[in-house]
Amino acid sequence: MKTTIGQLLKDRAEEYPDKEAVIFEDRRITYEELNEKAERLAHFLMKRGVGRDDKVSIWLPNVPEWIIAWFAIPKIGAVVVPTDPWYKGGEIEYMFNDSDTKAVITTEKYGKYNFLDILEDKKSGLDELETLVMIDGDSEKFDSFTFDDVYEEGKDWEDDEDYLQRKEGTDPDDVTFILYTSGTTGKPKGVMLSHYQIVKNAHDQGEILQAKEDDKLVIPVPFSHCFGNVMSITLMTVFGGTMIPLVEFEPHKALDLVESEKATMIHGVPTMFIRELEVAKEEDYDTSSLRTGIMAGSSCPVETMKSVINDLGCNVSITYGLTEASPGVTMTRFDDSVEDRVETVGRVMPDQEIKIVDDEGNEVPPGETGELVVKGYNVMKGYYNKPEATEETIEDGWLHSGDLAEMDERGYVRIVGRKKDMVIVGGLNVYPREIEEYLIEHEEIQEVAVVGVPDEELGEVVAAAVVPTERSDMTSQDVVDFLYGEVASAKVPRYVSVTDDLPVSGRGKVQKFRLRDQLEEKIENGELQKVVPTEVKKK
Repeated sequence: MKTTIGQLLKDRAEEYPDKEAVIFEDRRITYEELNEKAERLAHFLMKRGVGRDDKVSIWLPNVPEWIIAWFAIPKIGAVVVPTDPWYKGGEIEYMFNDSDTKAVITTEKYGKYNFLDILEDKKSGLDELETLVMIDGDSEKFDSFTFDDVYEEGKDWEDDEDYLQRKEGTDPDDVTFILYTSGTTGKPKGVMLSHYQIVKNAHDQGEILQAKEDDKLVIPVPFSHCFGNVMSITLMTVFGGTMIPLVEFEPHKALDLVESEKATMIHGVPTMFIRELEVAKEEDYDTSSLRTGIMAGSSCPVETMKSVINDLGCNVSITYGLTEASPGVTMTRFDDSVEDRVETVGRVMPDQEIKIVDDEGNEVPPGETGELVVKGYNVMKGYYNKPEATEETIEDGWLHSGDLAEMDERGYVRIVGRKKDMVIVGGLNVYPREIEEYLIEHEEIQEVAVVGVPDEELGEVVAAAVVPTERSDMTSQDVVDFLYGEVASAKVPRYVSVTDDLPVSGRGKVQKFRLRDQLEEKIENGELQKVVPTEVKKK
């Protein structure tokens, strides 16, 4: 699959011109129509000054225009910067400036998301942003265009030699994607991936799923994550299948679509499958068309995995990976034993190498715990404008995952923990250091430490311990309200302990394992209750 993302769609449009590529509410878009819309958007962006290697963000929920933009931007050698629709002003300002974003594909508002208000509020702080392409609305502060404007202005793409040459000059090894993912230190970093890395990884996962052109995939996971854009959009396009996205996950809606469209595949994080199983017990849904799908994003309870296979009739596969690895690294296969399919994350995918190493980088014997490292075509090109962070993460071609794992003598992997200090909230990666940096800016907070604690519904949630300044009368409600609206809701602590001190080592370093134990004990004893943001209480 040595091709570009833009060429991939063109090839499918020629192979399956009348086949439905996207089903969304009352819209049905064929591969030929999808490619034509992508060509027009790409042509428009080039005419409006978007050059090769310029960054274009997609800031939308799961709507067809997201898919159109995913294929359009790479056609002209520009770079896609996927942006979570739930991001708030502070996150947008940082990400757009750090990535040098020049244009944004968005809309005025969609449901609870007020995209344009945030952009116009942050206008003075956005250094490079000039152009907005919007589904609806009009901006007074940016050059803004509707998709109708775009399709009209870009319609003569076949007659524009400059445009055709620009497309010809795009190489599969060019960087076409920067997705921001946090680390254990500092703000989020932009992971750079090429066309080839994305398309091959999608292809290899699809091969393991035995995907084919008559598959229909229900997509409840966000397009702004690799699970959505690589493992869903790109995977289905590689095989000529049909994409059925949900704007936001809702278990009834997901199962309705499986039944009404006779979907053969469904993806999701464990939390999504758990909710679907609960709904399926209460109501009678016909899921007999389901064949397979991918479960990823966080560790899956064994019983949940068994129920998905037996009760939903979905022969689901588990993928383990990380954005820096394009993202898939290991997968379970259909011919694996039930035990291996529910208790491991499978074996390494084609054309990759993995090993488990100790802190000195030495490979450990089978069955022993160490850090999983991976080498192959799929290792990221690096973090955007962060060479030092790249060097810390990639050593002699080996990408350090930060995940603690065990691998048996057959090559089956179990993920046993996280070396990186990360919390997975309902499948979303949340990094404590980022939240700590926001909180420490509060003038009444002297010290802060953030950890993850177990949660029945979401798997984990964020908990914060705060040491206020001497004369402060700060409450846990104050802490939550300070963050709410400034960062994504998954990052807002559900529990806050206002305390006199934090558990530290002899060297003065916060011992988060002790803090986590303390907070979990307080929660179990009822000393700590969940804190709901004041703005949410008003609704």
